[in-house]
Amino acid sequence: MNLTTDAWIPIVWNNGKPGTVSLREAFERGEEIRDLAVRPHERISLMRLLICIAQAALDGPNDQDDWKTCLPRIVPAALDYLNRWRHAFELFGNGQRFLQVANLKKTAKKSDDDDDEGNSTSKLDLALATGNNTTLFDNAGGPERTFTSAELALMLTTFQCFSPGGRIGVVLWNGKETLGKGSSNHAPCLAGGMLHALLRGDNLLATLRKNLMTKQQAEQFFGQVSWGRPVWELMPQQLTDADAVRNANRTYLGRLVPLTRAIWLADDCRSLILANGLEYASYADGWREPSATIVIRTIKGQPARVVLPVSIEKAAWRELHALTVKAVTQNTNGGPAALQNISNKEAFDLWVGGFVANKAKPVDTIESVFHVPATMLTEPSQMVYEAGVRLAETRAFLVKRAASVYHKELGDNLDRPEMKNRRQQIQSNATAQFWTDIESAVPRLLEVAAAPEILGLNRKWHKTAWGQSVWRAARAAYERACPHETPRQIRAYALGLKTLFAAPAVRGEVETEKEAEA
Repeated sequence: MNLTTDAWIPIVWNNGKPGTVSLREAFERGEEIRDLAVRPHERISLMRLLICIAQAALDGPNDQDDWKTCLPRIVPAALDYLNRWRHAFELFGNGQRFLQVANLKKTAKKSDDDDDEGNSTSKLDLALATGNNTTLFDNAGGPERTFTSAELALMLTTFQCFSPGGRIGVVLWNGKETLGKGSSNHAPCLAGGMLHALLRGDNLLATLRKNLMTKQQAEQFFGQVSWGRPVWELMPQQLTDADAVRNANRTYLGRLVPLTRAIWLADDCRSLILANGLEYASYADGWREPSATIVIRTIKGQPARVVLPVSIEKAAWRELHALTVKAVTQNTNGGPAALQNISNKEAFDLWVGGFVANKAKPVDTIESVFHVPATMLTEPSQMVYEAGVRLAETRAFLVKRAASVYHKELGDNLDRPEMKNRRQQIQSNATAQFWTDIESAVPRLLEVAAAPEILGLNRKWHKTAWGQSVWRAARAAYERACPHETPRQIRAYALGLKTLFAAPAVRGEVETEKEAEA
């Protein structure tokens, strides 16, 4: 199978029908393709591959002016490039293989990780129950699985970007043991639990173009001589290939499609050899992924810049004010590098998603799409949006406190140390409902952020549709969590209700419950 000519990428056509395309078709018919039809981590991996091909084919764009005029050149350049490098995209065969390492052999010695040296190819799909993965997403676990070549191509591409760290086998690569001594780190797209953000266009080609990084940007983010070449153009033959290894893990194009694991697929499509590949620096070690967002967090009492992580507890819309900051260099806060391609006068769609892992264990995937007003790229709107999020977070906290007051009045004192687990469960149930209800009102918050003057100097949130939605959601969540049918329950309910509306949510908020309900 050759990835340039054989169909393997799941897509949705503009007419809504599903399909699969090759790499050539993805470019050639990019304007007819509405979107990719894949899971969040697969989307990120495929976009990185397509971006890498486009940027290598263009050898650019050089700067913002070049980016503005590059759209007509992308398809012919990419098709010519894929023609020239067709041999590097073979999935099987004796020559160069796509994202695979030749001359891998099992070690003669036995170790605790022998099972990892000859794996089922099912391990390449992070959602399947195989190896140490649980049956959370898959109840058909077992080694006897068969995959098509198209499925393996997608699995391999994604695994190189997102494979979690943990125990891994040691094999011989050209006669020398692979790195890590049986231990591996997260792949580049998973390091720091990274939340990824991509601009979205009207079709696949438009989406691709919106997310291209210019050479000028790459120099600002990664330093001089950091553009590089795709890994298949300068494939490391062994770990001591200094130039090839540096290109793969210390340049922009080299890292877009990483070689995190040393892999060789068996021709039967059922088994593979798997070990550590190359080492990739994380943000903490000095490399910023283009789709990452950098924020300041307090760590051990000190402010520090870190990658904004993906979370299943905190929905991505609560971080939109951070995601829409335009980053300028490696060490400035802000969202994806592609935001520099957006003017402050045009609304845009922002796809946000990622893969959640607990150490080496896959947990879940998340994704969201936001239609963002142009003003969200400016600091005043970002500050208003952040204040609106804090309003909701404060109300969520008060829902927790109100539930505790309610239970205490009924003789169930949740504040006692030994009641910690029960308290967390009750409060979590109450706030989960609150966050579920309020998420549907996020467009109302974006309306306020788009026109900050609505709030006035005193930040009168209760006069906005967002403020009223927050109050209603808090009241509804409290009522569902705290029954009030018997006299005792009614008394406890009233005391909790007083707590719910006792304190202002943010500075300048002075409305009463009556005003909020009006």
